Amino acid sequence: MPKKAESAKNEQPKEMSAPSGQNTGLDPLSWMGTAWIEAMSDLGSELASFVAERIREDVKTQHEILHCKSVAEMQAIQAAFMERAYVQYTVETGKLIEKSTSLFPNLSQQTKHTPV
Repeated sequence: MPKKAESAKNEQPKEMSAPSGQNTGLDPLSWMGTAWIEAMSDLGSELASFVAERIREDVKTQHEILHCKSVAEMQAIQAAFMERAYVQYTVETGKLIEKSTSLFPNLSQQTKHTPV
């Protein structure tokens, strides 16, 4: 009798397994193929790299501020930091927009061209 109890523990409950041919509810997502998944992965990777670079810039600037000798030098460091950040965010926004258009290739053909 204990053998039946052990085998019952190892079996998956019937309500948790989908019978063959049953709709699992993912049909609306069927248009997302491997190209879409790769494009999303590239977008995420680009964003993660950008965030890591910005953190490096923040740490570098904090180090420079801690070692500056005057208020004027600190202001120059902060101004340079803000200028670099502005340029980097502008460039990154363009990259992300460019990469995101590959997520929906059909839409880019149906919309007006907006220069970035």
